[in-house]
Amino acid sequence: MVSTLRKWMDRLIGLSAFIGAIALFIEICVIMTDVVGRAAKAPLYGSQDLITMVMVLLVFGGMAICDRQGGHITVDILERQFPTWFNRTIDIFTALLGGVIFLFIAWAVYDSAKLSVMLNIKTNLLLLPKAWFQWALALISAFTGLAMLLRAVELAVYRRDIRINSTETDL
Repeated sequence: MVSTLRKWMDRLIGLSAFIGAIALFIEICVIMTDVVGRAAKAPLYGSQDLITMVMVLLVFGGMAICDRQGGHITVDILERQFPTWFNRTIDIFTALLGGVIFLFIAWAVYDSAKLSVMLNIKTNLLLLPKAWFQWALALISAFTGLAMLLRAVELAVYRRDIRINSTETDL
């Protein structure tokens, strides 16, 4: 069951990373177009709106894959001094804490999106509905939170750290 859950979670992580990659491409295109346009005295109208909204997708889109591959910053100055069981306990605790934090982010942003729909909040210049980006952020944050919780379960129950075995890039 956990292997099936891991398979589906890896697909969701891959989807999140794909969304982040598309956001990066859009971000680069918007910034390049705006910079060239400014040099030609014709900046891209609404570039601030696009850059701000897409940056959210870019940053949070990469969080799940970063956790999956063990890419988060860690301070391991004392790790060699501690016994293995203590390091594993710290890993489980941080995965649980990260999962809870990201699920709270997802919940808070989802509530904010409902408010944005109710108040019809839009971006400043392009008048894009802000709720679209908030829903995407809530979904991506939920993916990350669930992936971190699954990693905590795998660490606690199966004593397997998915980050160590994440040399494959076929997510």
